[in-house]
Amino acid sequence: MNAEEKLWLRHLGDIGCIVCRLNGIYSPADIHHILKNGRRQSDLETIPLCPVHHRGGINNEVAVSRHPYKREFEKRYGTEEYLHDQAKRAVQGG
Repeated sequence: MNAEEKLWLRHLGDIGCIVCRLNGIYSPADIHHILKNGRRQSDLETIPLCPVHHRGGINNEVAVSRHPYKREFEKRYGTEEYLHDQAKRAVQGG
């Protein structure tokens, strides 16, 4: 992992879960690597997700977890690419 990737991951930890943040809540986050064509991307292609939104295995009216409900997760919260863009904005102070 290079210095740029380490800094990015530190920033993601600072902003917390991007889904919660977009709803005005701070939640500590795990790092989720975006998959493209079934392959994990670099550490720069990551989004911060709290345990519930990441691997909670939840799909109800309150929340949807990315694992294993990717389709419903993206329907409710936006694509991983959209959330990545939102994380970049948050890191930049926006």
